[in-house]
Amino acid sequence: MRTLRRPALLTTALLLTLPLAACGGADDAGSGEAGRIQVLAAASLTDVFEQLGTDFEESERAEVEFSFGSSTDLAEQAADGAPGDVLATADETSMTVAEDADAAQDVQVFATNVLTIVVPPGNPAGISSLADLEGTTWVRCADEAPCGRVALAVLEDAGVSAEPASLEEDVRATLDKVTSGEADAGLVYASDAVAAGDAVESVPIEGADEQPTSYYVADLAQSEDPELAQAWVDYVLGEEGRRALEDAGFTLP
Repeated sequence: MRTLRRPALLTTALLLTLPLAACGGADDAGSGEAGRIQVLAAASLTDVFEQLGTDFEESERAEVEFSFGSSTDLAEQAADGAPGDVLATADETSMTVAEDADAAQDVQVFATNVLTIVVPPGNPAGISSLADLEGTTWVRCADEAPCGRVALAVLEDAGVSAEPASLEEDVRATLDKVTSGEADAGLVYASDAVAAGDAVESVPIEGADEQPTSYYVADLAQSEDPELAQAWVDYVLGEEGRRALEDAGFTLP
């Protein structure tokens, strides 16, 4: 998992050493940031959420921290009461874990995605379909991750039984295996192929659109700033959020 935009300890320390202004008080504090929230989000949302986070911070004068990783792991953490204000998962199964624990509130679908094959530039292994994975070094997500569950369904539909060289914890770890040259191919979401740019080529999977994955977002019951958490959810669901998601390769519900 990755956490961004943490406050600088040095800056905080320096501020504490400043003398109190004679006319300082609540009004001065009100001129600063409106608050801070922590968003737990699926790894495949990394790029688009970071982009939206920058814009949200400017418009709301607030700070957004992200923890990206496997939806299943993040949902389990939220269900156990770990700190967080918003949860965004790459499938319903993961969100249900938090929902059943009464941690996730007002759950909504905000995007969908499909699986694709990514290969290094030039496609050295000559992969044009799932059947071509046999005999190559290819990777996919672990079974318990949303991208792993989708991969299993897509492979079963295609009648492909080739075994991966490794099972990765999330979709970004899978993508990294290909961009680093450690794998001939990887099964990732279409949005991850877009995010990787020229570092990979995408090979569409026939029938992948019959096994889409839906993304869910919810406020968390343990949020220390429910109003700001709801503002983030509204931002993602709003016009700017939808436009950013579509540009990043997601499809909209």
